[in-house]
Amino acid sequence: MKKISNSLHAKVHKWIDAIGFRLNTSQTDNRNKITTNHYFFETFNFLEKSKKGHPEYTRILCFDAYGEKINVKSLLDLQVAFFENISQLK
Repeated sequence: MKKISNSLHAKVHKWIDAIGFRLNTSQTDNRNKITTNHYFFETFNFLEKSKKGHPEYTRILCFDAYGEKINVKSLLDLQVAFFENISQLK
C-alpha cells in the first residue's frame, strides 16, 4: 500500500461518502495509533490504514473482481476498480 497525500485522502472520503460506502469494521492498534477501516459497497471492498492525526500516511488497498490486490495510488485507481467491479454485477 502506498502513502497518499492529505488532499487525496479528503477526495477519497468525499467520493466514498457520495457513492454510499459503508464502514464494515474498524480496528485500532492503540500502541502504534494505527486504525484499519474496512469499507464496502455491494460486492466492492477496500481497506484504509491510517495513523492517528496523520492522514498523509493513509494507505488504501482494494481488490478487483477476481480477488487480486490493487494498490491505490490515486482516486482514479479506486474509481476504476470500483466501476469495473460494479459493471460485472448482473
